[in-house]
Amino acid sequence: MTTAKDQLAKAFHETQSFKWDPAGGFKLASGQMSPFYIDCRSLMAHPQARRLVAQLAWEAARTLPVDCIGGLEIGAISIATTISDYAYGASPSKDWRTFVVRKQPKDHGLGKLIEGAVRTGDRALIVDDVLTSGGSLLKAVTAAREAGLTVTSALVIVDRKEQQGRARVEQAGLTLLSLLTIDDLMQIQTAAATR
Repeated sequence: MTTAKDQLAKAFHETQSFKWDPAGGFKLASGQMSPFYIDCRSLMAHPQARRLVAQLAWEAARTLPVDCIGGLEIGAISIATTISDYAYGASPSKDWRTFVVRKQPKDHGLGKLIEGAVRTGDRALIVDDVLTSGGSLLKAVTAAREAGLTVTSALVIVDRKEQQGRARVEQAGLTLLSLLTIDDLMQIQTAAATR
């Protein structure tokens, strides 16, 4: 019997959300090259994959003191919403509200950097799709803390285990939870290639 973690790793392959090109590689947001391309936006477009992300995130985070879940636009929106919905279904006392951190404040209206249902003092879980250097996740953490939220934990779908991302996040005083690592995705890739 396969675990939910195995099913999620397989979902990356089935939805073509993971690519491996050791010869050419892929350019990352940082400008660096990597042999791996992980597309969580594509993954999260599939309801079965979203359900697996939510289930695994719930299992990893359900004992954390959390009032709200959010992260940097756009990727964190579907992740936070999916986890929040699942948590409420699993335990209605877990009324985890959601928010999104804009890349820059709106230039109209209230000029907010953070949109959603948050209050000063809320305990926030910051979510992101992929951890590489930790830059985007830490940007969301900084914005949330500056808005008066308490942030001690972060959750990512995949830890690429590159560019010291985990170490940078932990140096910022965060407990980092990852649903998968690049090793999990490569294990499924290798198994598929040997069939």
